[in-house]
Amino acid sequence: MTHDHDLVLRPTAAQTEAALDPPPGRTGGDLVVETLAGLGATTVFGLPGQHALGVFDALRRSDLRYVGLRVENNAGFAADAYGRVTGEAAPLLLSTGPGALTALPALQEAAAASAPVLAIGSQVPAAGLGGGRRGYLHELPDQAASFRGVVKSVHTVRTASQIPSAITAAWQSALTVPHGPVWVEIPQDVLDASTALPVVTAMDATPDELPPRPELTALAAHWLTHAERPAIIAGGGVIRSDASGKLRKLAERLRAPVVTTPGGKGAFPWTHPLSLRSWLEDRHTTDFLEDADVLLVVGSGLGELSSNYHTFTPRGRIVQVEADLGKLESNHPALGIHADARLALQALLETVEPREDATAPERVRTLLSKVAERIASQDLTLEQEVLASVRRALPDDAPSFWDMTILAYWAWSAFDAKGPNHLHSAQGAGGLGYALPAALGAAVADPTRPVLAVSGDGGALYSVAELATARQYALDVTWLIVDDGGYGILRQYMTDAYGEPAATDLPGPDFVALAESFGVPGVRTTPETLERDLAAALTTPGPSVVVLPAVLRMFAPTHLD
Repeated sequence: MTHDHDLVLRPTAAQTEAALDPPPGRTGGDLVVETLAGLGATTVFGLPGQHALGVFDALRRSDLRYVGLRVENNAGFAADAYGRVTGEAAPLLLSTGPGALTALPALQEAAAASAPVLAIGSQVPAAGLGGGRRGYLHELPDQAASFRGVVKSVHTVRTASQIPSAITAAWQSALTVPHGPVWVEIPQDVLDASTALPVVTAMDATPDELPPRPELTALAAHWLTHAERPAIIAGGGVIRSDASGKLRKLAERLRAPVVTTPGGKGAFPWTHPLSLRSWLEDRHTTDFLEDADVLLVVGSGLGELSSNYHTFTPRGRIVQVEADLGKLESNHPALGIHADARLALQALLETVEPREDATAPERVRTLLSKVAERIASQDLTLEQEVLASVRRALPDDAPSFWDMTILAYWAWSAFDAKGPNHLHSAQGAGGLGYALPAALGAAVADPTRPVLAVSGDGGALYSVAELATARQYALDVTWLIVDDGGYGILRQYMTDAYGEPAATDLPGPDFVALAESFGVPGVRTTPETLERDLAAALTTPGPSVVVLPAVLRMFAPTHLD
């Protein structure tokens, strides 16, 4: 009997001939770029450093497109966005020690948002590994240990022959649900050493699937079919698994209202009669979800934001579909289904029976009216008008990337993404400086659409160096900077908690003049002219900066009602 796993692909005559006579002058660095190309990569991000020069030298001899940023963390954010937009693993090339460590916040965001990033870092020469020879520049006693608590998997290479297998295993790990960042490190001398190994032509790194257990989906389908008030929370897992269409079909079959988390923005149509939109930080929405007798949570761990700061206390049954085993039932007991969102939703679609519920759309309208009345009572006209201006100026199919700033906090709840995988923010890990470099990565991934980045002035200073990158590659990114003279959200938090703020005022640069010094056109706008100026920038090819001097406020913390 012959089993599938017994089958071996035999090399063709041409492959055999090529293997016996590899081209001269190749190094371990060539094996890296050949493996990436063989896996299907077309673009790599990164920043060179002393120990990693063997890889960058090999890039010259490859067909891979290299996009270099000015700071390693920003290169990580760009790779993160490239992975989110394309669904492919985004290679990120880093150097040893300080270069590698500088990218850690970006890799933490990629892990929190399940973005597939393949980080490949150099190492000191092999003699310095494992407690050997010491005193190398950039040396860390255990560099891989710095990454183990952040990434999905760590892969250490010690010889050139290990490079293709290690990178392939890391690639597969990054793209197996839940997607996420992975770390590969290769010593400098292994990258630099010449090799007679055959050229890497193709690698098989098919991601493992994660189907649901059928007895669990059968029980979940029974509960949902016979529920009186079912509801759905859709998280980022729906976006990452490209399951928005299946979510809509299931919601319509069950007549179940749907709310999307910040990471799940766009997973369900904003204006659909069953759409509760994204007002998870509102007590009216929390009450609505608590009243559901069966709550289906798909692709969300019901973390801090999704549970209205852990004030959510459900009274009914919960069915939680989550690919990340560590998040499954981590905050609330549930019928936990460890599975990819797309496969689980398909299984439920094949099993649930249609429900009749004529009251669902009216209950949704009532809830949204309560939310609107609550916001209207707080004198927040400026904030709502600014957000509406951004929405009108941004083309429906254009992606947007939001830093940790007050306008982004508004966007989580009140912005219509107009579709799945359109709105991205740094809310997974919450680090500053995400918006511009992420937008650059998205523009590299899809140059056919303009891309919007939104930052506050505090976050903008984390990534302003990447205006040079935007100009160098002529990337079609418009950067909206809301300048309130400091860390606006921290200023408000401190004022609310302690009566007055400290360390939050930041006298900053003239961002328009700064942009123009990079060769990037800039304009200073007002709330009244924002829509016009932003639309003009978005329709003008190449990078641009729009600066809005404004002090915005958050809506009241509704979880405290």
